[in-house]
Amino acid sequence: GSPTAFDRVLGTRFGIDVLKLIEQKKFGFMVGLHGNEIAQVPLQKAIGALKLVPQELYELTQVFFG
Repeated sequence: GSPTAFDRVLGTRFGIDVLKLIEQKKFGFMVGLHGNEIAQVPLQKAIGALKLVPQELYELTQVFFG
């Protein structure tokens, strides 16, 4: 679907924090949303462990997707 105002503002906020990371020469980091705050996360922490969908949530999707 089309981006909402929230999506557009969030993209701008991400961009601003990415520029801050570059200014600080903090390479190897990414930005993400943690609650309502933008968080700077080391890439190793973001990709270091396999993140699985809990089985009960996967089963819930069956209601919508068969």
